[in-house]
Amino acid sequence: MRRPPHTLVAVAAALALTAAATSAATADTDSGTPTPGAPGIGDPLLPGSGNGGYRVDHYTLGFDWQGPGIAFPADTEIKARATRNLSRFNLDFAGNTLGRVTVDGRTARTAREGDELVITPARALRRGQEFKVRVQYTADPTQQRHRDDAIETFGWIPTPDGTVVYPQPDGAKMIFPSNDHPSLRARTTVNVTAPDGLTALSNGTLTDKRRAGQGRTRWTYDSRQPVAGQLFQLAIGSYTLVDGTTPDGIKLRDAVPPALVERVEQYRALTPRHLAWVQSKLGPYPFDSYGIVVADTDLGVALETQTLSLVPKADLLGDKVNAERNMVHELVHQWTGDSVAMDRWADLWLSEGHARYYERVYSQENGGAQLEPLMRDAYRQHDIWRRDTGAPAEPTEPNLFKRMRYDGSALVFYALRAEVGDDTFARIERAWATRNRGRAVSTADYVALASRVAGRDLAPFLNAWLYGPRTPPMPGHPDWTVDPA
Repeated sequence: MRRPPHTLVAVAAALALTAAATSAATADTDSGTPTPGAPGIGDPLLPGSGNGGYRVDHYTLGFDWQGPGIAFPADTEIKARATRNLSRFNLDFAGNTLGRVTVDGRTARTAREGDELVITPARALRRGQEFKVRVQYTADPTQQRHRDDAIETFGWIPTPDGTVVYPQPDGAKMIFPSNDHPSLRARTTVNVTAPDGLTALSNGTLTDKRRAGQGRTRWTYDSRQPVAGQLFQLAIGSYTLVDGTTPDGIKLRDAVPPALVERVEQYRALTPRHLAWVQSKLGPYPFDSYGIVVADTDLGVALETQTLSLVPKADLLGDKVNAERNMVHELVHQWTGDSVAMDRWADLWLSEGHARYYERVYSQENGGAQLEPLMRDAYRQHDIWRRDTGAPAEPTEPNLFKRMRYDGSALVFYALRAEVGDDTFARIERAWATRNRGRAVSTADYVALASRVAGRDLAPFLNAWLYGPRTPPMPGHPDWTVDPA
């Protein structure tokens, strides 16, 4: 597919790093000579994301929370399997103070190289071998990073009496050592010890809660479905827990600061309605439970952390239209972005574009702005966005979370619906969410599935929208025009 010249310039350095990592990852796969695993999986937009040479099956995370801003003991045990003969391997791990590291109970040699923790086990690992890594460290709950896009700040986000975490896009490494890329997912068990009176929350299901002595309580959560690092959540603080069940049996669990319970109730209670609506579009809800953590923070954006969306209090204290838009947006992500994961960061348009599109459709049906004028405005700006941040499926810089990945990508779905008709579009979307449940998939996979469902080759149409240097004509709207870039 054609790559605009400015794209080549923007990612040339990243591609060079990625090529080296990919070469290292594939060398000697079947030979008897163990070699180092790669420090990335070959994603040109975030070359350091993920690692090569092994697959993580399970994380067991331990956090001994002490209080806001106070460093605390933490422990990560990783059950993994080598996918090649490994002399050493990497974990994504930023900041924090490293303690002892073992592989299968034996002390391993370690080195810190930027955001990489390089581990050399006492004995080389053979292809197919299961192994366990244990990393003890002191966690720094003040650690944050900043981006020049919609995310702004990520990492540990403080609340008045605790914390929430914002790991997107590659901030899980600030929370725990991991194989941190959206295509790499594993089951998690999370053990959090915190002072009595505080609540600890994480992805999955609460499986145990017990007194830990000295005025502390231990909370244990298990996630039956694998979780990517960018979708991990750890919230600690004063919360009122509100549990429930939808009419069709989905378990609900919300966590709300006590002072906000009554103020957000009118919107929080809409979740069953939202779930029913999204299921009518994308098929059955893909996880065991769903809920929201109302964050008592000035964090500017919500996040679709798996089964437990993080929603800033401001999103639920304004008008109903905007509150519902934000809630539906994060809920849609549970299907597209969480259950159906991205193969590479360039596939972000499939996640954010879907969430923005359905958020707008729901809003139109429930008293919000009409979809057509919003899409017409996005169409008008599309060439400018292409110039500034790349076509929808071809970002030109790692500042991924720009308007093109939201409104500009929602416009692609609007155009596809106009091209194939309402019924065919609905079948494409439902098939996408249900057939790919639990998988990491790519833009090419979406184009292929849409073509199969539609019964004709949609690649020329979709590729022009997703990769072309200019915005194509909008089907059914010959009067729509694009501002010159």
